[in-house]
Amino acid sequence: MKNENRFNGSLFSHQISLKVRNYEVDWQGIVHNAVYLLYFETGRVEYLKHIGASLDLNSVRGKSKVVLVRNEIDYLRPLSFDEEITVLTRISSIRRSSFVMEGMLLHAATGETASTNVAVHVWLDPARTVPTPVPDSFRKLVQAFEKDRCRIDWPSIDV
Repeated sequence: MKNENRFNGSLFSHQISLKVRNYEVDWQGIVHNAVYLLYFETGRVEYLKHIGASLDLNSVRGKSKVVLVRNEIDYLRPLSFDEEITVLTRISSIRRSSFVMEGMLLHAATGETASTNVAVHVWLDPARTVPTPVPDSFRKLVQAFEKDRCRIDWPSIDV
């Protein structure tokens, strides 16, 4: 199910700029479809660093493990060599053990949307490799940055 309203640029508070490099262009003279995944991943990593999430080998291999379980892309307009692009990134929802990151690639010169992305991540217990609740500390970082632009489910506490 595609929801075009979710890709309203005003919902995104994080952006980075990139430039298309020569080796990212295929024989058709446009950016190869697989390279879009790298652009969106770069946006996600920079977003997480920007909000203060710990991103180093100890956090990735230590007490937490986050895996990408779904990566959906819509290709809307081609990108070309040496073109400036803007990568918009946001977290749109956090559930019990998963969170959704969304992205948009824009032609910097025109503001036209070149591509959109939905990436679903699951937090795992690294010892057992089973889903575990997203830590409250992460929820708080996202809430402080996204404010009301993100749906955050807080785990209920049984007493």
